[in-house]
Amino acid sequence: MSSFEKLIRRSTVGVGIAAAMATSFALSAQAEVNLSGKTVEWTIPFSEKGGSAKWANFFAPLLSEALPGQPTVVVKFMPGAGSTKGANWFQGQKNGDGTVLFGSSGSTQFPYLLGDPRVKYEYKDWNPVMATGTGGVAYLAPDLGAKFDGSANNLKGVNFIYGSQGATRLDLVPLLAWKMLGLKVEPVFGIKGRGDGRLMFERGEANIDYQTSSAYLKGVVPLVKEGKAVPMMTWGSLDADSNIVRDPTFPDLPTFKEVCQATAGCETSGEAWDAWKAFFTAGFPVQKIAFLPAGTSQEIIDTFVASFAAVKARGDFAKISAKRLGKYPMFIGADAAAALGRATSVPDSAKAYVINWLKEEYGVELK
Repeated sequence: MSSFEKLIRRSTVGVGIAAAMATSFALSAQAEVNLSGKTVEWTIPFSEKGGSAKWANFFAPLLSEALPGQPTVVVKFMPGAGSTKGANWFQGQKNGDGTVLFGSSGSTQFPYLLGDPRVKYEYKDWNPVMATGTGGVAYLAPDLGAKFDGSANNLKGVNFIYGSQGATRLDLVPLLAWKMLGLKVEPVFGIKGRGDGRLMFERGEANIDYQTSSAYLKGVVPLVKEGKAVPMMTWGSLDADSNIVRDPTFPDLPTFKEVCQATAGCETSGEAWDAWKAFFTAGFPVQKIAFLPAGTSQEIIDTFVASFAAVKARGDFAKISAKRLGKYPMFIGADAAAALGRATSVPDSAKAYVINWLKEEYGVELK
């Protein structure tokens, strides 16, 4: 059995068993911790328009209800440098009383993986209490969507514009995918979150975009229904053997692998594919993680783990989370820590390929 399969199986405990464990764990933790009258500030290092905002805003009221004393959980935003600003700030936080929570994403993980000199944070210092996977959907302006036939062959002569947080962020996955497809995509760097990229698309300033699943469900599905956007593909999902399969939230959409296989000149083997898959694996199956800062007491950590377990064990959780976030695994406690390890490690060969590509394609040198 693969490590991924073991991780998934641990994260999909039957609701009845999970509920009993969560209740027992929560009662034990609550005997020592009471957050009544306090405010938990959950900092998201992006703008309030993107998928991370929707993720935290979904969990915040549920977490508030589950924590002992039912404190107010407020989501705050600290965009800048593709999330590096907020992550560097969190590295310096020493308030371990449960009132400081941080949410990272793949755009926080990738600069760390690539050795970006702006990174002053260390994941090993933080305390992961919950993590979730997600997916991503690429979509096109209507006139270009009409040319898409399941391959990118009819799109190779198009000049694409894409709003990007930066090539070393999670945007690495779509940028490399589009290059492999032979598309001419000009990124406009400097946006503060993927939600800002969607706004560029809506204003006609970009004609290709992608959003993580929660942001796509909330902000792009309405555009598709109005005929203002056409879905192109998902990045896919991983099965128990780490094969790329269709995203369970969007089973009717082809994966990038399928589109690549149908497109002349695109290969699903070799250095480029191995690098793309490695960073996709690091950035999406474990895409958003909630952390408590260094120095947090074990009692506080246990309390948050128990509270997130209680959220997951709710009878309505599967339904409401699928609608808002999509159908992806949720990892808690030790499983979240194991998932973090998976999300913050890629083969050296993949790093080397990407570092060389970033230098050749965008003049980005990471020293």
